[in-house]
This record gives sequence, structure tokens and C-alpha cells, in this order.
Amino acid sequence: MAFSIHIFIGVNKMTSEQDDPVVSSREMLVKANQILFNHNVVDGFGHVSLRCPDNSDAYMLSANRAPALVTTDDILVYDLSGEPVETTDRPLYLERYIHAAVYSHRPDVMAVVHSHSHTIVPFSISEDSQLRPVWHMAGFLSDAVPVFDTAETFGDETDLLITNMEMADAMAQRMDQHDVVLMRGHGATIAGRNLQEAVYRSIYAELNARIQIQASTLGRVKYMSKAEGTATVERISPQIKRAWDLWCAEIDD
Repeated sequence: MAFSIHIFIGVNKMTSEQDDPVVSSREMLVKANQILFNHNVVDGFGHVSLRCPDNSDAYMLSANRAPALVTTDDILVYDLSGEPVETTDRPLYLERYIHAAVYSHRPDVMAVVHSHSHTIVPFSISEDSQLRPVWHMAGFLSDAVPVFDTAETFGDETDLLITNMEMADAMAQRMDQHDVVLMRGHGATIAGRNLQEAVYRSIYAELNARIQIQASTLGRVKYMSKAEGTATVERISPQIKRAWDLWCAEIDD
């Protein structure tokens, strides 16, 4: 009898954990880190966060680890000032404030990716070319992606990183009307209405940048209109889970 009771309690606990939205969110966040690494959006650097399902004024983000190595034990909860809710001796990402500022400025955003995506960085420093949508999978880029330049607000002696809330707020203001912002000589920050969408946008922003550069070698490029971008978002977004399931299968192999 004692043995049977022990098994029964264990099953109940496992079922409870599977049904817990916080536990599920942590597991999804780990997958997001691995997927972004697998698709060359992040490498040893970069990070992805998720607004807490039980508290809109907090978000989940890993402690300072390379994305591919993140586990559920690394996931911490932060408030909207960019600081951990609970005291920890774990080293933290220097640019955790980026996530706090975007969540503060954009109540509709549920997930944020910050990367140093290699094909996107050239558009952050070009004075002649803007990152713009050129195919239907990247309509979320709207008509053109803004660039945040730390030098314009904080002078030309910074290290280009966003390491406090003042800098993060200045950057997030560029996202009031955009879901993607480039950061001069640095990378990109991308927002989504859910984690799957943020990951999708990060992958396809990189691919759009690659196609745009390739197309520009052939001559003049015809970009998508803002209306076309809006239409493709409405059409493609409901289909994102299909790609997410594939990406999860790839990292589980």
C-alpha cells in the first residue's frame, strides 16, 4: 500500500508541474535559447526573455550564460527596473535592462530577443542602406527599421552597450511604433506578442537581411510596402507554430 501511494503522489506532482504556466514558460524559454543558437541568431552572446505569465511587471531571463547552455535552473525573474526579484550571486547579463525597458514601453510585448545577428549588423552602420522587408516572411519589418545610435544621446565615448535603464529607455522609445530596432555597431532588439513570434522574427530578420544584401548586388531592389508588410503579418503569424514545432524537433534530435 505504501508503495502505491508513493507512485500516486509522484504522478500528481509531475502532472501539476506540467500544468504550471511558470514551469512551462521556463522550459519554452530554454528551447528558445537553443533554437536561436541553432539558427545562428545568437552565439556565445545574446539573450531572449519572456514576460512572466503570472505577473506582467516581471520577466524571465537567464543568468549570464551562453544561450546554447541555458537550462531551467538558469532562468531568473527580473522586475521592470532590470534587477532580479530575488537576491542572487549569479552573474547577470550586462544588457538585461533592454528587456525591462521594452516591456515597460510596450504592454503588448510578451517576449524580447537581443542579438548580435551577423547579417543585420552591417545595416546598423550603413549610412546609405536601411534594413527593409523584401520578402513575405519578414513583413514585420514594416517599411524600414530604425537605428538606435548611442552616440546621439550619450556621446561618442560609450562602449555601445545598453548597461542601465536610462540607455535602455532611450533605445526602447525607438520601438514605440516598431517591433525591431537596430543598434549601431552592435546588433538588434526584436519584440513579439509571444515567445514563438519573437523567435520567428529574429530568425527571419536575419534571413531578410541576407536576401536584401544578395539582391542589392543585382541592381535596384523593390521593397515591400508598409501595407504589404501588415498583410503578411496577419497571414503568416497564425502559422508560426508550424515552424516552432520543427525547430523544437531539430534541437531535440
